[in-house]
Amino acid sequence: MTEGVAGIKRGREKPIRNQHPWIYSGAISHAENAADGELVTVVNHKGRFLARGYWNSQSQIQARIMTWRDEAIGADWWRKMLSRAVSLRATHLTHAENAAYRLLNAENDFVPGLIIDRYADWYVLQALTRFIDQQKSAIAAALADVTGARNIYERSDVEARKHEGLQPAKGLLRGGPLPDVVEIDEGARYLVDIKKGQKTGFYLDQRDNRQLLRDLIRRRRAESRERIKLLNLFSYSGGFALAAGQFGELHSVNVDASRPALELAERNFQLNGYDEKTHGETAEFIQADAFDYLQHCVRENEIFDFVVLDPPKLAQHKSQAQRAARGYKHLNLSAFKLIQAGGYLMTFSCSGAISRDLFQKIVFGALADSGRQAQVIRQLSAAADHPVALSFPEGEYLKGLLLRVF
Repeated sequence: MTEGVAGIKRGREKPIRNQHPWIYSGAISHAENAADGELVTVVNHKGRFLARGYWNSQSQIQARIMTWRDEAIGADWWRKMLSRAVSLRATHLTHAENAAYRLLNAENDFVPGLIIDRYADWYVLQALTRFIDQQKSAIAAALADVTGARNIYERSDVEARKHEGLQPAKGLLRGGPLPDVVEIDEGARYLVDIKKGQKTGFYLDQRDNRQLLRDLIRRRRAESRERIKLLNLFSYSGGFALAAGQFGELHSVNVDASRPALELAERNFQLNGYDEKTHGETAEFIQADAFDYLQHCVRENEIFDFVVLDPPKLAQHKSQAQRAARGYKHLNLSAFKLIQAGGYLMTFSCSGAISRDLFQKIVFGALADSGRQAQVIRQLSAAADHPVALSFPEGEYLKGLLLRVF
């Protein structure tokens, strides 16, 4: 098939020259031989080369740029990009035997629409766009070539595919059989459900923030012999509470709407040596809506030393940002009412439609309504295996605040 051409309107070239990877329909003057899910050469109004990417007329983002060089997108290109991503992780991460990290972070690693996560000897591929979906076999082959990966599983069951005219897709791409859970180790040991778990099985992006919470709780424990209370909301498989560890010295309340997630959390606690008879009732696993449970805690005058708020994405699109802002404010307002003076709130938004600045303003509004005082101890973001391309600020989806509350 002859490669298509996508022409850019006069005066609309600057974002492309500045290496932003998305081209919206309004910037395109014409398209020739452009087939959905196929490569196109992007040219300016004079027909001069700007970039090469792929096309989908069904998406509002009609072209996504793969390269700003006049180079072929083939097997060599895939190996080059995967090798570069692997090199970055080797530089910035310490890989344990049961390593777990994001190997490739879509647009932020300059490969739009592709996510690859590693869990021990399993690699999980997520194809978000039509072109990437059609290239899965070639990508799997390049991944095996570059990393030696034997087991590759697809978890392309995300909402974003609907905008590309795609159905959800899951299944083995290489190797197998897939076990029920895969064990990883990042100080604490976790069981990851690759097939049915949230995201690709685990929240790898929160690794550094889990370690930060662990360090804070250890320091607090060194200052006081009293048992520390942690409220871990939207807890999924118990990641934050389990990273904090110190069974018998920490009482964690883990709240999630999903019973399977809580069951996996209990298994993770047991995997790390927690035993209720030995350590006492130091961990609770409560199936509940987090909004409702917060209101329950407020009514009961519950007090916690630490609260972690890590809700799912509340805004899928900018049109939902106002509704999401109300949700974030409600969560944080309730949390402020529950924290012991001198305690900490670790609060997050993973909604790309909510900027870091807006999120901080929302949390400030909640603080003002609560009548409390708080200090920003640290701005929080994703771990180093989730880099953000400087030319793609939309890639900073995870933002958070560590607050000390008085």
